[in-house]
Amino acid sequence: MTKNKILITGNSKTECRKIEELTTHIGYDAEVFFDKEQLLESLTNNTYHAIIADLNVTGPTGLLLLEALTALRQECPIIAIGNTSSINVAVTAIKLGAFDYIAKPYTMDDIKQALEKAGTPIHTTSQYHPAMNYKDWRFIDENNPIDAFDPGEFIGQSDAMRKVYETIKKVSNSDSTVIIYGESGTGKELVAKAIHYNSDRRHNKIVAVNCGAIPEDLLESELFGHEKGAFTGAIRSRIGRFELAQGGTIFLDEIGDMSPSLQVKLLRVIQEKVFERIGGINTIKSDVRIISATNQDLEKKVAEKKFREDLFYRINVIPIHLPPLRTRKVDIPVLANHFLRQFNSLNRKNITKITDEAMKILLGYPWPGNVRELQNVIERTVVMKESGAITVADLPERIVASAGSKKPVLQDAEVSEDGIDLNKTLEELEKKLLSDALRRSRGVKSEAARLLKINRTTLVEKLKRFNMTEI
Repeated sequence: MTKNKILITGNSKTECRKIEELTTHIGYDAEVFFDKEQLLESLTNNTYHAIIADLNVTGPTGLLLLEALTALRQECPIIAIGNTSSINVAVTAIKLGAFDYIAKPYTMDDIKQALEKAGTPIHTTSQYHPAMNYKDWRFIDENNPIDAFDPGEFIGQSDAMRKVYETIKKVSNSDSTVIIYGESGTGKELVAKAIHYNSDRRHNKIVAVNCGAIPEDLLESELFGHEKGAFTGAIRSRIGRFELAQGGTIFLDEIGDMSPSLQVKLLRVIQEKVFERIGGINTIKSDVRIISATNQDLEKKVAEKKFREDLFYRINVIPIHLPPLRTRKVDIPVLANHFLRQFNSLNRKNITKITDEAMKILLGYPWPGNVRELQNVIERTVVMKESGAITVADLPERIVASAGSKKPVLQDAEVSEDGIDLNKTLEELEKKLLSDALRRSRGVKSEAARLLKINRTTLVEKLKRFNMTEI
């Protein structure tokens, strides 16, 4: 009699081998896969009675693996094994497609009962499901703490994001300085964490510092620490972020806002790998990888003498450019559905889907706040909706209005035989640029004026002339 075939996969080789031993003892023909390519090939070309996946359902790799298995083998029962007996976790696993959930520690009888509930073997061959980006998944050892890192919106299958993934893979295990360029909300800190947690430094800390959010007179102390009495208010010694990050990674966000004097001190840390606390005489060795990020054009700042050229070349060894969401619209449905599942689980809702009409609105909106803005919109919509599918009526009015009123300006403009109203065409373009600048700056006039390279008073005058409300 032919034995029923079981496929076993997961994050822990030790645990998977244990499951293999148990199922073989029960009488099943077990196959274990850790390599993603072999797993995909076997799922595509073979049939199985059931799939047992040892994973951390609360972690990103576990959720992605479960989603992948569900997509590839929609008719094959998947038994998920996790580290917690939480009801919420079990519900999450079931919602993501698991047939059953077993919490650790488990017994042979637990495995046997779950397999018996799974029923008789199927006889269809599943085909590769192209809806998500399987190529970017990786299986990790149980000792790798990357499961503590939740990438959240760090998802995408566009060519631009594939390049980002590939770069992360290549640079993670080096100690070279990395700088991440991208608009606010594109996920620069997520990239820094992905690099850190895939590196040999992952067992130590990654420490983040927002150089633009800390006043200049405090930033030096935040970075390098200070000794007691070094300045007024220094009532005790304090270690800085570089000491906290020893052996790990420091993430310097918005490095373009760093003052010239601090730029000099950072340059010394990079070149000589030493620093002193403020008011201290002891030189401290620095064993820290530096990853920085900015939403500014640093080359332009260098040309304007607002950023040190020597520091720029030190931090710009490996640049990573994160694309804005509006340029990778293929990722919007994937992200939106990911956030829908996420906030369904967090809010104990069962919003079934996003309708095609609503998705068209999401695809037509320019997303000045990028992925973070999309995440917030889906969260708000899930919280406010009671049940059913997300429709156009459920989306924020500003999203619907902006997506619906989107018109090409000058893109198809040409002088016809009847002529063209040049003043009206230029006025439409000016209004569009003003609106874009206000959205991007969240309505802050001074920032919008900076983006448009005009004076704030000029901006205010133009808004009044066009009777435009602030966004």
